[in-house]
Amino acid sequence: MRVLRLWMVIGLLAGVMEARADGPDATAMLSAYLRVDTINPPGNESRGVAWLAAVLDKAGIAYETGESAPGRGNLWARLPGGDEPGLVLLNHIDVVPATREYWDFEPLSGDVKDGYIYGRGAIDMKGLAIAQLTAFLRLAASGRKLNRDVWFVATADEEAGGDYGAGWLLKTHGELFDKVGYVLNEGGAGRRFDDKVAVMVEVTQKVPLWLRLTAFGRPGHGSAPQPETAVTRIVRAAQRIGETNFKPRLIPEVQAMLESIAPYQSEDRAALLANAAASIRDPDFMLRLQLEDPGTHSLLRNTCSVTRLEGSSKINVVPPQASIELDCRLLPDQDPEAFIAELTALVGDENVQIETLMSFTPAISGTANPLYRALQAVSEETFAAPLIPTVAGGFTDSHFFRDRGITAYGYSPFLFDPEEMRGVHGNNERVSVENLERGADVLTNLLTRFATSD
Repeated sequence: MRVLRLWMVIGLLAGVMEARADGPDATAMLSAYLRVDTINPPGNESRGVAWLAAVLDKAGIAYETGESAPGRGNLWARLPGGDEPGLVLLNHIDVVPATREYWDFEPLSGDVKDGYIYGRGAIDMKGLAIAQLTAFLRLAASGRKLNRDVWFVATADEEAGGDYGAGWLLKTHGELFDKVGYVLNEGGAGRRFDDKVAVMVEVTQKVPLWLRLTAFGRPGHGSAPQPETAVTRIVRAAQRIGETNFKPRLIPEVQAMLESIAPYQSEDRAALLANAAASIRDPDFMLRLQLEDPGTHSLLRNTCSVTRLEGSSKINVVPPQASIELDCRLLPDQDPEAFIAELTALVGDENVQIETLMSFTPAISGTANPLYRALQAVSEETFAAPLIPTVAGGFTDSHFFRDRGITAYGYSPFLFDPEEMRGVHGNNERVSVENLERGADVLTNLLTRFATSD
């Protein structure tokens, strides 16, 4: 089995390390990496670790690996440098599932066609991982003296919360990162607004609070309806939550973000975003924003989506319990316990219990530091565009590092049209060859500027 797996890795690597004038071929590497099946669940990130390890072996770069559970692999490699706070290039190996019937090509094909590289994970986030890896390999090959350690870290399980990946790595090998001061991860990217460009860098994110609500009632036969059951209770709870818009609030980080992106909007939208404190008090504005731009809308209030429903295993059995699961996302200043109390009052049924499945702590990375200034310089130099600190509606593994006091930014050196981003967790995910190759150059420039001393 090990021999077969080794030959599979060798086959996938064929040709990808053939050096261009400036190093390995990023497009060929991404095409091959996308063909490695690391769909989560179940993950099988150790397959990705084997592929990455073979690349590092060929480059002569030392690394370590570890499995948090069978098949749940993680990899970390370090280029040693001086005493300045170290920098981690962080990426996750797992990707979300894809339903073939809704795609125009095989989701794990890695096809390169018409200037694009196709496959699940092309944007989220194997494309960024390969841009990071290319820059890391170039830095190693350059022989330049480093003023700090530079890490390449690839982890498991981000798409399911990161407990088997970044969470496990920091819990079991946290001492590795004692000298680390900075992390670059997913979460931000360059955006086109018609003929204008802005580069978004994520500095904080809404806090996920995943909940299971379980209702209890008397079981029975489906042929003899009861006035109230576990199912009717949980359906009523789901309806109340689903129909509730939580109070709009404007936190300072979101206000600064909206004011910064206002000049890139249409004239009427620009005025509303620039004066968001007043705009959010207008229900018509909030509804229009939710319909036209649900991502921005979600940054202006706590949200809950009902995503799972479970009842009886048989159509003719009234079950003793039924449950729903909620994906709630809280503004960073929201107390989770206070929010759960608010939900409890909203449901208003003592026969419905609320259980917390996952919750993170909020954290914000400041911008008064050398890495942020280097990002600003590279953004202006490459895209002639400002760097805008943003708040992410989703979560990433950055919070694990922020909890340790490490500055972490969501930064991708790619420039996307709005249409391109629809492939993230959607159908026909792809990244352009231009984005990938330029992105690798941008990160190489950034590492040279920030991490070398000669």
